[in-house]
Amino acid sequence: MSDTWITRAEAPGDAAVIREVLLATFPTAEEADLVDALRADPDAWIDGLSVVATDEIGRIAGHALLTRCHIGEVPALALAPCAVRPERQRTGAGSAAVRAALRAATDHGERYVVVLGHPGYYPRFGFTRASQHGIRLSIDVPDEALMALALDAAHPLPGGTVRYAAAFGI
Repeated sequence: MSDTWITRAEAPGDAAVIREVLLATFPTAEEADLVDALRADPDAWIDGLSVVATDEIGRIAGHALLTRCHIGEVPALALAPCAVRPERQRTGAGSAAVRAALRAATDHGERYVVVLGHPGYYPRFGFTRASQHGIRLSIDVPDEALMALALDAAHPLPGGTVRYAAAFGI
């Protein structure tokens, strides 16, 4: 198996395979159901910001999703979930999908991204502790797990409480 990844936006017909990747990656169907709910929410879903990493013959190995959220009243994106087939983890598929999603967001004119995730993983993409920028959630989470990224250095991160799409239940 090659570890060279080709990234692209989710295409029509990819939803079932993305769901399969999510079900293989996580212990429950919660993340797969979340992606389905976000895909159905026109206020959350942004075409082109659901990104897959495929191998050289087009098999989807990884997925990263950015959907609309807000930091206070400022539009931003939530990075979640990210998934890689278990047998392809630690091969760069996840990093390739995340980097491609962040590039696509920049190309769409987006400015800010938040992620609630592993503090040892997301800093490699430029994420920093959100609390340093006055960004918080309405629920208690470990401070180091909520991170944020400004996609354009000319527009520093705003402070405020993150409001996720309704499907997140936060």
